[in-house]
Amino acid sequence: MSAPVPTLDVERALAADCGPGTRIVVGVDEVGRGALAGPVAVGACAVEMREGHIAPLPDGVRDSKRLSALRRKALVQPILDSVRAGTVGWASPAEIDEIGIVAALSRAAHRALEGLDVRPDAILVDGDVDVLSRTPPSGDGPPPVVQLRVAADRDCASVAAASILAKVARDDHMVELDALAPHYHWASNKGYGSAAHREALTVSGPHHQHRRSWRLTGSADSAQPPGALHVPAGGAGVLWDDDIGPQRQEERP
Repeated sequence: MSAPVPTLDVERALAADCGPGTRIVVGVDEVGRGALAGPVAVGACAVEMREGHIAPLPDGVRDSKRLSALRRKALVQPILDSVRAGTVGWASPAEIDEIGIVAALSRAAHRALEGLDVRPDAILVDGDVDVLSRTPPSGDGPPPVVQLRVAADRDCASVAAASILAKVARDDHMVELDALAPHYHWASNKGYGSAAHREALTVSGPHHQHRRSWRLTGSADSAQPPGALHVPAGGAGVLWDDDIGPQRQEERP
């Protein structure tokens, strides 16, 4: 069975609900939530609806997990050429340790939105945890509508595009970090809990790029990071990394 093809139907409906005129809808997705090392990255892609029309995204845009590394990288520039704006926001391992994973995701998401340099009318977020409405962006005018949608990276083209931007940017960053500490094998595992990564942690201990507040050693089944399973009051759903599931599979290429 072929993979679902994401569309802009949800984005178009959101824009129409915001009223007449030119409207901006931003798709948002994160990468790296369940990793043991490295930052979290949040991609954001803004699409513009003008007179009921949204320009199509490039052929082949899919949830980043359904694409090879080479295909993801090849799509980055065509995506940026097609959308109104696209960017990636970050939160560091130190920030994750200091404020927790949900707050760090919120911080990274707002940094991504600020980097777009456009004011969205609506924001479409993959998943069921709202990391935006609890800390609305500052500025004049009403805050944007925030819609959560499970599997939006599969169904909604703007979110799929955002997932590609975030995945490629974070993977490239982890390859750069690998040069600082090659024994953790970050170039291949991207900071997730592969067997080689856990073995290096047992032998060498954590690096400053590790999330030290998390349980870093032990078996893959017992090493669920506390921050990845805790949802503060007002949150919802179970948090794990969408790239690999509940922290027991190795990073996919």
